[in-house]
Amino acid sequence: MQLKTLILPVLLSLPLAGCGLVYKVDIPQGNYIEEKQVAQLRQGMTKEQVQFLLGNPMSLDGFNNDRWVYMYYFQPGRGDKEQKQLILEFVNDGLGTVSGDFPLPEAFYQGI
Repeated sequence: MQLKTLILPVLLSLPLAGCGLVYKVDIPQGNYIEEKQVAQLRQGMTKEQVQFLLGNPMSLDGFNNDRWVYMYYFQPGRGDKEQKQLILEFVNDGLGTVSGDFPLPEAFYQGI
């Protein structure tokens, strides 16, 4: 009788042991930007040119229309999350500065 009470819970728990093998979905959010896109940025580009190259910014400052923020967040089903940010500042309707997690292109200050 005791053997049955020990074996039955073990047999019932075996299907639950495979739950660690459940597929987890990758979750991307925001603007996916590649370094080759950032490498095409030049000081003095218009907002329209930047928007054509990078798409719509993720965040616009309600008090400062000259600051655009592009953010990307990726949570894989398994593994480490990835988060990148690109901040653009416009001066007199032309691209002035670029900062964030991407290297500034060497040709940035050569203008358009």
